[in-house]
Amino acid sequence: MKYHFYALIEKEDKFYNVSFPDLPGANTFGENIEDAIDMASDALGGHLLVMEDDHDYIPNPTNYHDLARNLKSQQQLQLVKVDTNIVRLREENKTVNKMVTLPKYMVELGKKKKINFSQTLQRALRKELELGEVHKED
Repeated sequence: MKYHFYALIEKEDKFYNVSFPDLPGANTFGENIEDAIDMASDALGGHLLVMEDDHDYIPNPTNYHDLARNLKSQQQLQLVKVDTNIVRLREENKTVNKMVTLPKYMVELGKKKKINFSQTLQRALRKELELGEVHKED
């Protein structure tokens, strides 16, 4: 689902704090304004994903003019857009790093043949788990 909410960005010392007035608990920060905006997008996406999964009520966003009336001098508003369908796909397809123990000779031979150990392990696991082949366009 597509959403848009205004983030409240406030400079504090060396950092920029980010909150969403309509979504208490959705908070983050950045080391600079660009970082804060990027982090705001991640925080909003994750927060809304959890709210959807928990079937929580998601309010309509407050309009800019109503929020702007209460701004302090060190605060600014930034519109942040998020599509939870895309966020969900990224979460479901996230890769994880898994430590594997191999005999030294296999590692040396694999390096000489320029074998991608990660891809090789994934192919072997797909076969072992009967998941079928994954094509490059997948």
